[in-house]
Amino acid sequence: MNASAFLVAAAAMSMSATAFAAGAHSGGHGGGSGEPGKASEVSRTINVEMHDNYYEPESIEVNPGETVRFVVENKGNLVHEFNIGTPDMHEAHQEEMKMMVEHGVIQGGTLNHDMMNMDMGDGHSMKHDDPNSVLLEPGKKSEIVWKLSEQGNIEFACNVPGHYQAGMYGDVDFN
Repeated sequence: MNASAFLVAAAAMSMSATAFAAGAHSGGHGGGSGEPGKASEVSRTINVEMHDNYYEPESIEVNPGETVRFVVENKGNLVHEFNIGTPDMHEAHQEEMKMMVEHGVIQGGTLNHDMMNMDMGDGHSMKHDDPNSVLLEPGKKSEIVWKLSEQGNIEFACNVPGHYQAGMYGDVDFN
């Protein structure tokens, strides 16, 4: 094997190992924040706007066990995420989001949907379909129905590289 063929093979194996280690981006990174809710049990709807590196509102109040419909709209110029979880979960999830940028899935204000659907091997992909999270391009809107079943240190955050660090997170306060 010549040197250039070896380098190509090594790079391909490295990318495959990285993708395999991250797993399917669909495991539900709720991290103790709750569980997917049933639409029939929604007690209220909370509208959330994502701007470039902040949320409106900046915090939300909920009751333990409450099922909430979050209607999330990206009003910024960049791709943003709304993800409900613990700070530890967000820290771990940021590594997966970094990989999405490195592989060209997130490209500033757009998502490469073909790359999201690519088979990364062993049934893993970069789909962003966790039940506690939405990843939206500018101008897009989606919703999450989530049952906040535990009190604790819960927050909502954007884990696109650099966004959390720039302050794009908010607290979930329990009544």
